[in-house]
Amino acid sequence: MLEAFGLSDPGCVRSNNEDYFISDSESGIFILADGMGGANAGECASRLSAETIYEFLLNTAEHDGPDLLEQGFVEANRAVRDAARGNPELTGMGTTLVVARDVGEARMQIGSVGDSRAYLCSEGLLSQLTQDQTWVAEVGARLGLSEEVLKKHPMRHVLTMAVGSTEELRVATSVVQIRPGDFVLLCSDGLHGIISEKFLSETLDSEKTLPEKCHYLVEAAKNEGGPDNVTVVLIKLV
Repeated sequence: MLEAFGLSDPGCVRSNNEDYFISDSESGIFILADGMGGANAGECASRLSAETIYEFLLNTAEHDGPDLLEQGFVEANRAVRDAARGNPELTGMGTTLVVARDVGEARMQIGSVGDSRAYLCSEGLLSQLTQDQTWVAEVGARLGLSEEVLKKHPMRHVLTMAVGSTEELRVATSVVQIRPGDFVLLCSDGLHGIISEKFLSETLDSEKTLPEKCHYLVEAAKNEGGPDNVTVVLIKLV
């Protein structure tokens, strides 16, 4: 059985929240999106992509297969691009998208586009389940630039892939085995870009309840200045 809790906050700098999440323990579908674009376009992209892939996964569960999640990303991408084409105010909008879904036998399938992340915390050990699709991860690191240089590089926030930005997506998917007591965390870069993995690990491994852990993480990001929207979805196998 899965328990989950999700929380989203605009942070300390931005007045609007372009993050969006869906947490459905009953169906075993958990989604987080971090939108981008002018005016309300980012909010539109994140909500539309999350709701599209959620409905797709719910309505096609009987046709489940290894490619189902990737097909859901394709549907979300099509929905965002179609909406942008139909409204000039939404031109250029896009969003990150990370999904975790229960596929049975204590396994979760993870899919992602962009730089919103999924982590697994098992017996106090934290491991990143997704790879950022960013200039820093895909170009900067290969150039041999140090972590300190990359943290301050002007291209550090540039995505190399986003839902809605291109017709062809590179969707990264994997399946992870989870055990009772393990946690899967989905989060936007408003959290992982601010808070250290050591802090994440210590918080997830604490005795706090799921809601307490989520609130604690969000407040920690805000205490560090909260420069971006902060969203977390925390899932536990019980």
